[in-house]
Amino acid sequence: MKTTTSISHLARLFVLLALSHVVIEAFTFTTVQPTTKRLIFSNSFLNDRRRRHYPSVRLSTEDEVEKSTTSSSKTTTTDPPSPPPQTTSLESPTTNEEDISSHLLAEGKEIYESLALALQYITQKDDSVSAEDIVKICDEIDTIRTPNTNDAERKNLFAVSTLNIRMNALTASRYQLLIKMLKTNYDAYVATASFLSPSRIPRSELPNVQDVPMLEQPIMPESILDEDDGKTELVADCTLEDLRYQESLLDKILLKVFRSFVEKNTNGVSSPKEGIEGLLDQGRTYMLQPTTTPKDQQKMVYNTLGGLMTPVLPPFYRIFMSGIVPKLGTDYDGKQFGPWFYAPWLTSFVTPTFFGFLVGPSKTNRRKDGMPGGLVVEKCKFLQESGCKGMCLNICKLPAQDFFKEELGLPLTVSPNFVTQECQWSFGEEPLPPSKDPSFPKGCLAGCDSRKIMAERGLSSGQLVCE
Repeated sequence: MKTTTSISHLARLFVLLALSHVVIEAFTFTTVQPTTKRLIFSNSFLNDRRRRHYPSVRLSTEDEVEKSTTSSSKTTTTDPPSPPPQTTSLESPTTNEEDISSHLLAEGKEIYESLALALQYITQKDDSVSAEDIVKICDEIDTIRTPNTNDAERKNLFAVSTLNIRMNALTASRYQLLIKMLKTNYDAYVATASFLSPSRIPRSELPNVQDVPMLEQPIMPESILDEDDGKTELVADCTLEDLRYQESLLDKILLKVFRSFVEKNTNGVSSPKEGIEGLLDQGRTYMLQPTTTPKDQQKMVYNTLGGLMTPVLPPFYRIFMSGIVPKLGTDYDGKQFGPWFYAPWLTSFVTPTFFGFLVGPSKTNRRKDGMPGGLVVEKCKFLQESGCKGMCLNICKLPAQDFFKEELGLPLTVSPNFVTQECQWSFGEEPLPPSKDPSFPKGCLAGCDSRKIMAERGLSSGQLVCE
């Protein structure tokens, strides 16, 4: 009921906003154009109108006419007498009131039909959404995008040319129907999205892309055999073009602070390299130390995240996001009443700003269950630059999941895609162990530099825990 009421309020506000633009445009239009009424004016009034609107028309004033008459009576001339002053009619050159009314009516009709169309799809029951409904909207969108010379008058409408309201309404409706399908039938959603994207639906307009293949990515086997021994199963590398990252000033500051905490928590492991390459060099050096275990790596990152968030943020988050009662000397100390309903979505909204220095560009989307709280990394910087599945697992995925669950009180599932190097973060979703997660492949990446270093040192790659 609350959802329907909020949609109704939003629709009313949008109509008022759009109509205000239309009224302003119509007001401007009417004040600039003259009316079409036929009026009879005196010569003095016409002369004033001439100066403002019709400079090319020569109209005499009453005084000029009187002086001309007096002068002609005193002077003898052979010319015929001048005709008496005539009243002059003024007629508007173009638009009339009926045109303005029809224009306003067309604007209102376009806005009403677009919003009604959007509400029709948005209020559709979740379990009634089918692939045919999605295709139908795609067809309507294609029709709007196709040039039509017979529809030139409609395209001149403010609601079409500027607001583009019908296209936006259809795009929003399609997104909502995909969410409904995602909630009720995940397999049907994946099949529909895989069929329509990217030819009919851009990948960026899908609510979730976890299991939706990317067209540019060639089909490859789930695992390949190591060329050295012919027995060890490896995960095929991503063949998509590397993404070049543009770091902001905030990214550079956070990365420098993060590297200082890594150096502190690894007992002085540092690197002369700059930026993300230096951080990866620190992580790889620490990982390949003979005494370092996967648990040591996870604990190091866990402590580093705690230092990065300062002692202030975790207690604040635990209270206002996770609903954990602080220690106040009561029977409820430490009891959790959350996470609150807004925590997953709000966390996914804030995270891209403060974790972009590690993973690169990301945006909010929907979790696998269709609920808010999702975040998709377009192409993970950490995974692209490291090329190491073990570092992804023990220096990113597992410590991040543990930190959010244990320190902040909010479950988190990190799901890397080694084929596309995308990564889905789902806040509020309980994670599966990597060994039981069917989406997490077994074995090292074929081009893993860490595995190659291990081989050069004559060490067994079994020390690398990649699953």
